Amino acid sequence: MQAKEEDIMDFSTNLKEVWRLLNGQEREIIRKNAIIQHYKKNQQIYVEGDEPTHLMCLLKGKVKIYKEGVGGRSQIIRVIRPIQYFAYRAYFARENYLTNAAAFESSIVCLIPMKVVREIMKHNYNICKFFIKQLSVDLGIADERTVNLTQKHIRGRLAESLVFLIDSYGLENDSSINIYLAREDLASLSNMTTSNAIRTLSIFVAEKVIALDGRKIKVLDEEKLRKISKLG
Repeated sequence: MQAKEEDIMDFSTNLKEVWRLLNGQEREIIRKNAIIQHYKKNQQIYVEGDEPTHLMCLLKGKVKIYKEGVGGRSQIIRVIRPIQYFAYRAYFARENYLTNAAAFESSIVCLIPMKVVREIMKHNYNICKFFIKQLSVDLGIADERTVNLTQKHIRGRLAESLVFLIDSYGLENDSSINIYLAREDLASLSNMTTSNAIRTLSIFVAEKVIALDGRKIKVLDEEKLRKISKLG
């Protein structure tokens, strides 16, 4: 569906960091070409092998980027939070998507054709710098997580994933992490089996670091959780 004016206004209000880098003509081009898509929980947004055509920005909801591994086991690479860009790296690399994206929950995504972004970048040096920075930050995070998820012990990996979710989505008023993950997803994010994730969660509960209520994870001792994550 074509972007509604109120959606684009919300888009521009929340993306001041980018919006201020555009001139009036460029903003109008974005308004005319932006598309708003609504995705249901677990709905696929793009699939590995697809040709990248749009820059995507999550307006509301939560999205996971993941890759299918050996034997069909999936690995969550990163999670997307509002307001955050994704799905553009493959276009700049002139290749098809190497990952998959799906909605953790009902989500709203703004799609901007990459050909429009490319034309704006030809004349706007500040936008080029913005995407270079974003790609550099994402690469740094990916490098750090690669090392941590292969060298840390199970406790450290699970604690790091919980801290990662806290930093990405925050805590609710009752100190619960603001995302409800299936144990399989949490295990995938932590590079471990589901049984190991469940067992380690139970240990954290016994140590009174967290409390569990179904998929809801309440953080009782964030300082200790971050310490476990750091020590590995």
